[in-house]
Amino acid sequence: MQRSGKGKTPRRPGQRKQCNIEKDPVGVYCRIRPLGTEDEECCIEMISSSTIQLHAPDGLKANRNGEYKETQYSFKKVFGVNTTQIELFEDVGKLLIEDLIQCKNGLLFTYGVTGSGKTYTMTGSPGEGGLLPRSLDMLFNSIGPFQTKRFVFKPDDKNGMEIQSQVDALLERQKRDSQQSVSKIPSSRQKADPEIADMISSDDACKVENVDEDSCYSVFVSYIEIYNNYIYDLLEDAPFDPIRPKPPQSKILREDQNHNMYVAGCTEIEVKSTEEAFEVFWKGQKKRRIANTQLNRESSRSHSVFTLKLVQAPLDADGDHILQDKNQVNVSQLCLVDLAGSERTNRTRAEGSRLREAGNINQSLMTLRTCMEVLRENQMCGTNKMVPYRDSKVTHLFKNYFDGEGKVRMVVCVNPKADDYEETIQVMRFAEMTQEVEVPRPVDRPICGVAAGRRHRNQAFRDELSRQLEERGGPFNAGNAVRDPAQLNHLIESLPAIPPCELVDPADDQMLPRLIEVLQRRHHTRQMIIEEFNKTANTVNSMLQQFDSQLSSKGNFLHDQQSKLSEKDKVIVSQKTEIERLEKKSKTLEYKIDILQKTTDMYEQDKRTLQHELETRDHRLHRELSDRRRIEQHMQGMVTDTRLKWEKECERRVNAKQLEMQNKLWVKDEKLKQLKAIVTESSPAQRPERPTRERDGNIAQKRSASPSPLPTAPAVHPIHRRSHSAGGEKWVDHKPSSNLDVDTVMQPIIPNAIKVSTPNEKALSKCHKYVLRHQELASDGEIETKLIKGNVFKTRGGGQAVQFTDIETLRQECPTAPSRKRRSGSAERPAQLEETENTAPVTSTGSSYFYQKRRKP
Repeated sequence: MQRSGKGKTPRRPGQRKQCNIEKDPVGVYCRIRPLGTEDEECCIEMISSSTIQLHAPDGLKANRNGEYKETQYSFKKVFGVNTTQIELFEDVGKLLIEDLIQCKNGLLFTYGVTGSGKTYTMTGSPGEGGLLPRSLDMLFNSIGPFQTKRFVFKPDDKNGMEIQSQVDALLERQKRDSQQSVSKIPSSRQKADPEIADMISSDDACKVENVDEDSCYSVFVSYIEIYNNYIYDLLEDAPFDPIRPKPPQSKILREDQNHNMYVAGCTEIEVKSTEEAFEVFWKGQKKRRIANTQLNRESSRSHSVFTLKLVQAPLDADGDHILQDKNQVNVSQLCLVDLAGSERTNRTRAEGSRLREAGNINQSLMTLRTCMEVLRENQMCGTNKMVPYRDSKVTHLFKNYFDGEGKVRMVVCVNPKADDYEETIQVMRFAEMTQEVEVPRPVDRPICGVAAGRRHRNQAFRDELSRQLEERGGPFNAGNAVRDPAQLNHLIESLPAIPPCELVDPADDQMLPRLIEVLQRRHHTRQMIIEEFNKTANTVNSMLQQFDSQLSSKGNFLHDQQSKLSEKDKVIVSQKTEIERLEKKSKTLEYKIDILQKTTDMYEQDKRTLQHELETRDHRLHRELSDRRRIEQHMQGMVTDTRLKWEKECERRVNAKQLEMQNKLWVKDEKLKQLKAIVTESSPAQRPERPTRERDGNIAQKRSASPSPLPTAPAVHPIHRRSHSAGGEKWVDHKPSSNLDVDTVMQPIIPNAIKVSTPNEKALSKCHKYVLRHQELASDGEIETKLIKGNVFKTRGGGQAVQFTDIETLRQECPTAPSRKRRSGSAERPAQLEETENTAPVTSTGSSYFYQKRRKP
């Protein structure tokens, strides 16, 4: 089926696996049920014999603001509201019956929402038989003359058939007749129940023409239902206990030697007519579970499976008996499945057991849909995904059909009323996908016979022999059966003909002698025949006497054989008793196994539920942890940024305040200098100038007596002593391996320091301060050592950063150097240490550092 619009999944034949196996798509048909009343709104329109169109009801369009649009779906064939049951059977069921007689399996199931007419399509009503009764009628009309007697074939309880000998089959028939002694008429010839008689058609024209007349056929039927994902036998005759009634026991699925699935212990009944088969079906139909719901007065609460199993075997060379070879037996089956309808609990308002039934029905139908989706994906995309057949008993039972054991046909039943519109859309999507699934074509299994048409030839030979016996007198030839018929006929034909006896001439003397001669010859021949007859009679008498003597001699032998046979019968009875005991024990064990299986399924379901809940909670917890971690990182970043921002702001304010105080101090110093100069000039005695020392790191200098100009670039950080680097904090002493040791008294010593030649993150994480010893060549050729100091702090990325604060310069000079001039009135020291002003800090992240040269004041 194809759907027009954007929702269709494109087919990609180029991605399929190339395979030599021929495949046929699943045949999907659609049947539209008539509306209950004429005033109901219809949402389905039949456009052609293969296309329908769905349009949303007016109320749904208004509520959903035009979300639903008109959509077309194509099927193999569409059956309108005026389609009769016989027309539906001609297109859907007839080909499956023909394949069944040709040893091919088939699967036909009806699908749709509850109340869409699935059971009516499969079973029918009085006067309008459905697919099932018409299939039975066509089958028995085709193989009626070629059926075997009862109990020639017998199920082996392993999904196979055995051939019984004529004696065993006769004993089984006598046993059955004795059990049915109340009814003198066989069940296959009994009058049908008036309740179901009208459902069975009697059209002999509906039959298969090319039936192999050299084979014998027998039909077995079985009827099961799948209720709450458990299998129950509807034909099982369980003993009824009015005091303590026992619930029906569920059956289990098994796999035979050909890897085909079957229901173990299922009842298979041999039927010989349409009436008998449909009577068996109706017996099981009365046990099927149905209930009254809001949507359907007789809603099916289970999936029903009615199986037709046709057994055929070739005749021997004479065309009289069946070949006693189990390998020559061919078994084909046709499964007619009436699926329960999908339903929504908000519409049916189901509660209790009805709610549980609806849940199991929807779950099994969802599993069927999932299997179809995986099959379609494997065929179109070339994948090899496992098809979840075992998730439901319905799909597990019929998985062989989708693997190539027969044809698959599906009749989609739809109700055109507006209330079922949304559920009908889901049914259409499933039917669309199902039609794109291809099933391998079943292989023909011809029957290995000796020669075709031998049954007809043998019957023609018998008719011709009977005709010849009637012409030749019958009893004579029958009494002389021991003589060769050809030789006896030769003697009869050798009799001379009697010449004409009319005397026209009195003087004729030749006619009488000739007549006498002919009569004598005929008399002689008659004497020979009589002698031959007497000899034959004597031979027969002697043979009878010998036979009597042999019978008398074999009397004792037969008596002995009968005594031995009675002993064997006793052994057989004891063995049957043992077998019955073992069967009871086996049934008990199977019942226990079934209970354990149910318990295991319940535990597995609880386990899956708990695992799903645990996975959901783990996923939720993991998501919450991720969110919390992300929030923590975001907050840490915000805290770091805020802290850095406020540190910079505080540093800026402190620097500004220091600059302001330094300016005020400088102004006061200038005023004091001017006042001092005035006082000094006005005093009669010139006082000697007192040198004033000012701290500039660890360097001692004389302040000039003349007023100095206003500084253009005041220091950002206050000048401090070098001993500040030797405080209580922990330092990272970075001394590159290329530095030279300078033998000076003012060499800085930093206690509690970690000395490294290359900075690393581990060392930085343990300290709060950082100092880098940098050496370079001064302008006078001497080595100049700079101590670049900074603070260590953590970054948002989890690394370490260094904020450089100031630089100390250590330079050693030679006092006797000719290139240096000594100042007058100033005391030169052999070594001086200068400290530069701080500039803007340089920040580095991680283990990478950037340095910037600072200019001396």
